[in-house]
Amino acid sequence: MRDITAKIHSLRTATAQAVLRALPETVTRIKAGDLPKGDALPVAKVAAIQAAKNTSLLIPYCHPIPVESVTVDFSFMDSTITVQVGVKTIYKTGVEMEALSAAAAAVLTIYDMAKMLDETMTIGDIVLLEKQGGKSDFKQAFASSLRAAVIVMSDSIAEGKKSDRSGQMIVERLQSEGLVVEDYQVIPDDVEAIRRLILKYSDEEQLDLIVTTGGTGVSPRDQTPEAVERLLDQHLPGVAEAIRAYGQERTPYSMLSRSLAGVRKRTLILTLPGSTGGVEDALNAVFPAVLHAYKMLWGGGHGEAASSTQEPSEVSTVQ
Repeated sequence: MRDITAKIHSLRTATAQAVLRALPETVTRIKAGDLPKGDALPVAKVAAIQAAKNTSLLIPYCHPIPVESVTVDFSFMDSTITVQVGVKTIYKTGVEMEALSAAAAAVLTIYDMAKMLDETMTIGDIVLLEKQGGKSDFKQAFASSLRAAVIVMSDSIAEGKKSDRSGQMIVERLQSEGLVVEDYQVIPDDVEAIRRLILKYSDEEQLDLIVTTGGTGVSPRDQTPEAVERLLDQHLPGVAEAIRAYGQERTPYSMLSRSLAGVRKRTLILTLPGSTGGVEDALNAVFPAVLHAYKMLWGGGHGEAASSTQEPSEVSTVQ
């Protein structure tokens, strides 16, 4: 099975339909519930619900998921019955296979209950109509690339005693999300050094994003939150909460992180842990959804396309 442990929970929906073709008189009797085996429609509805809940038992590579809603609707024409099924869950993977399995099970049930009346019946057009949810739905489109900087806070790395891996992970992830990383710096755990770089990137260079790694723990030299917090115009506590909540599901040490997030002028600032595991979890927790912040920073609404009329560089120059 595909590894989905790094994915986030989100609302996932899918709608599928299947079509049963039969003689007009057969369709009439099915609609009226007048079959030798009884009323086929409620039985087909139960079959669809059961199929949706048990898809992983039928399709080997499907994950068992908590199906939280199944709707089943029937529509009739002279010689066709169309079954439309909607499935919802809040989980890490989608429900399109559950919807398709449910639609197929429903028409198969109707077929089984009416087959003694009509040998011409056929099943076809089992299709996925739509699906929603997952990271692809939270991708943001920008007219030009966002500009970012990465700061690594570590005495040992700055002194050359260790090599940096966390900062490089951030650089690679930002680039994979379509951002341009304009600067990457390794500095000691020093409050003033951190402040100078934050001010340089936000006020002078007007970058869109600053991501730091390191200094968010509780050791005597962990001072990143103190250095950054006083520079923020707005706090984004939900971002930091999301990082810790995601990490806590994977390691109990996540609760010790003091990561924070906020905005200075038009620059989004994220302070991430120093460990590679903490960085990986934090990036998975907030990207790409956190980039939605720019719609609001640039004066757009939640439902508007990000940077549909404005370039990031144009907006970031506004004081």
